[in-house]
Amino acid sequence: MDLTLFVWRQESGGAPGAFAEYKLDGVSEDSSFLEMLDMLNEKLVEAGEDPIAFEHDCREGICGSCSMSINGRPHGPKKLTTACQLHMRTFKDGDVIYIEPFRAGAFPVVKDLVTDRSAFDRIQRAGGYVSVQTGAAPEANSLPIEKDLADEAFDAAACIGCGACVAACPNGSAMLFTAAKVTHLSLLPQGQPERTQRVIGMVQQMDQEMFGGCTNHGECQEACPKGISIKYIAQMNRDYISAVVRRGRTMRGSVKAQ
Repeated sequence: MDLTLFVWRQESGGAPGAFAEYKLDGVSEDSSFLEMLDMLNEKLVEAGEDPIAFEHDCREGICGSCSMSINGRPHGPKKLTTACQLHMRTFKDGDVIYIEPFRAGAFPVVKDLVTDRSAFDRIQRAGGYVSVQTGAAPEANSLPIEKDLADEAFDAAACIGCGACVAACPNGSAMLFTAAKVTHLSLLPQGQPERTQRVIGMVQQMDQEMFGGCTNHGECQEACPKGISIKYIAQMNRDYISAVVRRGRTMRGSVKAQ
């Protein structure tokens, strides 16, 4: 395959950026998208040019590192697929492909296709801990959990934190990510003791990170490579309202007691 690539090049977060055009010949349709970028970087290094910076780790679609937009879509044109698992047979010989970093105010560009997504880490840290016993594995049937509930929790926990939901949202909202991280614990018995403080802490941290608000466009679930449903946003909203009301009652009770 012969391709024309327009890749976003930006030296640093404070520097101006622009698309650079590259011609790449002899790309195998069986290679992955990241292998194609490796091939381009080898060509650039041989020519004495600076290689394109992009993130990757597992290349198995489970770590969320390969966050980039391809032809305007987070992770590219194939649904339920990360950029590292996208194969070049998805494209045609002679195609023009635009590659750029995820665009969101809370994801500043570090260099080229690399963005700083540490805001997600801070949201998760704001959730605190889960006070469960550690040590030897408990007996499997000591804490029965309905299969439907376990399946729902597992579906939410499948979120890999790549940020595609934020990049796809016209508001740059992190609601789907935050909801998945909140809900997979709130559905299980182990997550109940810290349920109230967890949802309040994570939602407040999300707001502090300056992500946009959710207006139910639904683009987040369409872009999510793990198919996380927006139903978890509704669940988190219910949990948040309940937690705020509960906390307000507790605070009023403390004032009266004084």
